[in-house]
Amino acid sequence: QVQLVESGGGLVQAGGSLRLSCAVSGVIFSVNTMGWYRQAPGKQREPVATITSDFSTNYADSVKGRFTISRDNAKNTVYLQMSSLKPEDTAVYYCNSRHPRFLDWDYWGQGTRVTVSS
Repeated sequence: QVQLVESGGGLVQAGGSLRLSCAVSGVIFSVNTMGWYRQAPGKQREPVATITSDFSTNYADSVKGRFTISRDNAKNTVYLQMSSLKPEDTAVYYCNSRHPRFLDWDYWGQGTRVTVSS
């Protein structure tokens, strides 16, 4: 079955960096749009970054210039490189995989927690 497993979360000081990974199985990874979303305490889940099969990217305004999303189709893995981290980035980060045409093929990981201390 489809499985998305996030890793790389943890505790980091403000201004530091962290790299999240999401390993995907059970889907044709190369054709799917991949994304990272986050949910802070008391907040709704929000999109952070997405990357298409053509490697086109989109970022939330709050992370532009600080975060970079990438994908390695040979490893069926998507990454989120986070730099210049702020306490406001503290959240559980979720990986998402979505087929570009069959939009009901929409899968989520369990999440990885990122805590940025000030």
